[in-house]
Amino acid sequence: MGGRQAMAARPSGACVATFPNGREIVIPPGGCTGWHFHRVRLDAVVLAGTLTRVLHDRTVEVHPAGTSFVEPAGIRHIHLGHNLGTEPVVLRVTPALPEGTPFAIPTPAPPGITPKVCGPHSH
Repeated sequence: MGGRQAMAARPSGACVATFPNGREIVIPPGGCTGWHFHRVRLDAVVLAGTLTRVLHDRTVEVHPAGTSFVEPAGIRHIHLGHNLGTEPVVLRVTPALPEGTPFAIPTPAPPGITPKVCGPHSH
């Protein structure tokens, strides 16, 4: 994905930015996704706010608005997303999954993770 947007031509010849099909995720200030993983690779763009992700190995990644990242598929890649800011985090995540397909699979925290990582969502 690389943070690039597709361009769509209008009849007048002007181009406008468009987003690929996918899902918009909003995490309110102080919100946390809880530990989870995805069955398929997800490409994400942060449209607003700053997302802090904690990965299975306790690595912390911070993604401000305008950045993108990849979440690999599978149980070996559990993680959580936390909004430590004062404005909502808005993500555009692809691919679009078929209706009824779970977006994320909740899972327990990795060994050694303490409640301080994401409050009540860490265990």
